[in-house]
Amino acid sequence: MSYPQTIRAIGLTESGDFDVIKKIELPFPRPTPEQIVIKVNYAGINFIDNYFRAGIYPVASWPYILGEESSGTIVALPTDPAILNDTDYKARNFSIGQRVVTKEKGQMGEYSVARWKKVIPLPDNISLQDAAATAAQGYTALAFAEEAYAIQKGDIVFIHTIAGGFGSLLTQVAKLRGATVIGSTSTAEKAGIAKSNGADHVILYRDEDVVKRVLEITNGDGVNASFDGVGKDGAEVDFQIIKRKGTIVFVGNASGPVPPIAPLRLAPKNLKICRPIVDNYMETPSEYFYYGQKLNEHLAQKKLTARVQVVPFETAAVQQAERDLTGGKTIGKIIVKVADE
Repeated sequence: MSYPQTIRAIGLTESGDFDVIKKIELPFPRPTPEQIVIKVNYAGINFIDNYFRAGIYPVASWPYILGEESSGTIVALPTDPAILNDTDYKARNFSIGQRVVTKEKGQMGEYSVARWKKVIPLPDNISLQDAAATAAQGYTALAFAEEAYAIQKGDIVFIHTIAGGFGSLLTQVAKLRGATVIGSTSTAEKAGIAKSNGADHVILYRDEDVVKRVLEITNGDGVNASFDGVGKDGAEVDFQIIKRKGTIVFVGNASGPVPPIAPLRLAPKNLKICRPIVDNYMETPSEYFYYGQKLNEHLAQKKLTARVQVVPFETAAVQQAERDLTGGKTIGKIIVKVADE
């Protein structure tokens, strides 16, 4: 197969406001011997895009291609003989033309590269659109609900921004694990979406006192775990709604990073706090394959579903999508249609 000399991608050449997000032309990606080359159909939009855009997270080198996940088809396989003979590699049964999904940086381009261990084959009954819409948040929801705080049957958990992409999937995962789910969101429309995902109680934080309502719902006990993607503006709520021996899981920085917390702050309730990164739960090939297969199974069985908004592969559309995401105007997941299937 012949490849183009250059590709189009959407990314950054500097940090700044939303107008630094641009379509750029780059050389066709040159894979390392352990990487797979993917012809991209869909790429995801995530909060982390804006952490790099705004300079909250450092960029190693410019230009920086946005996109933490994509779906498409394989156009080139690894060339390292040691990898081709690896047991974990063989278990994936990769082939040219195979439909796949990956959670790897730099995916919002016409072609992308990804380490083979970060690539998961897709069964025929999962669409490329659904795969791209669930990879980053789906893996995160599954791993955090199993490892950051192991949600148990009978637990009560709280989810901030419950109608977003991550919140929607975490709600469904928590219900599959037998928990009661309480969450917060901004509008009645979003509350309806959260209820359709299985949420038991949804609090409109603009109209209601979140702490008071959570304590009313739990008869003053509080929740076993709080999953907080808000960050700075959500931390104080977490401390007030968490029960004795509970766990606060900080999963994002939508309102800014959480200020330093003194260890003694945990003492009155014997609390646990963690700030996990999903990649650290999916570091080895077997770990990644475990969660990749688990997500595939849930999607194929319709146990997990995503509300998806598709935007075109254009600068203005992606800039607006990122504005809407950070401004709390989105419901579910936004993905970019890079190419027709």
